[in-house]
Amino acid sequence: MQKQDKYERILDALQTLLENKNLQTISVSEIAQAAGIGKGSIYYYFSSKEAILEALVARSYEKPLETAKQLSMQPDISPFTRMAMIFQACRNISTEFLKSETKSDAGSAEKAFLHQKYMTHIIRELKPALAEIIRQGISEGTIQFDRPEVLAEIVLIVLTVKLDNTLAPSSLEEIRDTIAGLVTLLEKGTENPAGSLNFLNAL
Repeated sequence: MQKQDKYERILDALQTLLENKNLQTISVSEIAQAAGIGKGSIYYYFSSKEAILEALVARSYEKPLETAKQLSMQPDISPFTRMAMIFQACRNISTEFLKSETKSDAGSAEKAFLHQKYMTHIIRELKPALAEIIRQGISEGTIQFDRPEVLAEIVLIVLTVKLDNTLAPSSLEEIRDTIAGLVTLLEKGTENPAGSLNFLNAL
């Protein structure tokens, strides 16, 4: 069995186990058994069960996050167009997570813990890409703001919390209102005319 194959089988095993069991009750031995490998092999790849979960989170969002990072390296595209695509990436991520939730029998505390892991990962990984896009907009004069990292973090916190919709459960209308409010703040904060960034709402 190839090393990469074992690595992926370990992640697949934890993902499958999480569909029917709480993380706290899942042992490394169970993960190894589900993966069809020896328990000792687990520790060749991961230091702990928590490390396996972190890797599973990263794999779950690998494609949309990579897309977002690639956008930060395409200055020929308008900063706001790329920001809109980041919005879309966040929505895609949320949709994928909600699909996985429908299969899970985990309790509310367990789900809250997993949601926190996913949101932390999204914010940490997307923040540098979004900050770079904002920084490029500042240098072009299309964005008037002197703290790109702060603005990126604010945008991502609002998007992940609202689209994840677990920490502050909201109706679809409330979520749309919050995102519309975020767009209005972006317009004011970047000194763009009111309504000029409404296309961000449409994605």
